[in-house]
Amino acid sequence: MTQTLTLRRPDDWHLHLRDGAMLAAVAPHSAGFGRAIIMPNLVPPVVTGAQAAAYRDRILAALPEGAPLQPQMTLYLTDATDPADVVAAFKAGIIRAVKLYPAGATTNSDSGVTDMDRVRPVLEAMAEHGITMCVHGEVTDPAVDIFDREAVFIDTVLDPIRRKVPGLRVVMEHITTSDGVDYARSGGDDLAATITTHHLVINRNAILAGGIRPHYYCLPVAKRESHRLALRQAATSGEGRFFLGTDSAPHPDTAKLQACGCAGCFTAPNTMSILAQAFQDDNALDRLEAFTSLNGAAFYRMAPSDDRITLVRLDTPAPYPATISAGGEDVTVFDPGFPLYWHLEDV
Repeated sequence: MTQTLTLRRPDDWHLHLRDGAMLAAVAPHSAGFGRAIIMPNLVPPVVTGAQAAAYRDRILAALPEGAPLQPQMTLYLTDATDPADVVAAFKAGIIRAVKLYPAGATTNSDSGVTDMDRVRPVLEAMAEHGITMCVHGEVTDPAVDIFDREAVFIDTVLDPIRRKVPGLRVVMEHITTSDGVDYARSGGDDLAATITTHHLVINRNAILAGGIRPHYYCLPVAKRESHRLALRQAATSGEGRFFLGTDSAPHPDTAKLQACGCAGCFTAPNTMSILAQAFQDDNALDRLEAFTSLNGAAFYRMAPSDDRITLVRLDTPAPYPATISAGGEDVTVFDPGFPLYWHLEDV
């Protein structure tokens, strides 16, 4: 018997679209989302309102005609960020949030913040005007084990920031630990967390057990199974503080498959199929809409989409590409490791 699921059009509250040939190749695969928070870690990064507006124009030009996607731009927070420019860009509707990358934490983060005290005036201005700070929550101290960097960041960076700048709206992006889940739950209405598609379905064994699998390598890195289960419980709980941010992060295979490969999973082409299967497995299909379409919009003080999408459960596995081409190079699509029977019928 055919099974269908109709949802309000989902949003992606953490998305990498890159630029140039990569942007042209990957943007159509996210075009069916209603809104997406666009990451600013280009080379060079998007650090001013004018740069964000120009990048938004390039994204819109790369989308298929009539695509519903509305890019929600962000600024890359640096030690030299001008509070007045941030506020002006927000008031003009150019940006939706500001992104905190600790310097060196992930792809193209070398321009990130080196000293939180230097950006205190920016954070205070953001708190005053209700501007959200999206956080890549990992410390970069080489003495801290990579699997502990999220928990240490919460204790030594994030919690002190929130105490020093009360009222600052914060999204803990791509949480990967039970520590992140617990801390998100401990906050008020000004604290939320995104969870990625891939962190719901893989743990660190997927990267390391039986051989290194670079297409599962991402930052923050996937953790042990107990953390994955905590993320699944949070995502499927229906709680308003948890919502989808795919962190879909495409790289050419030539950059992934080398001695020091790039971090990132390209999940845009099959995210909704994977999520529908995961939520069905957890008997939570009735809460998929909250996670993908309602909770994030509510946190960002936006109305949910009036549009609808339909997912159909097929009798045989739904097709999706193993790779796409970008600028003449292959980009591997994330493989969840299980068949996908849910197919997105209407984008």
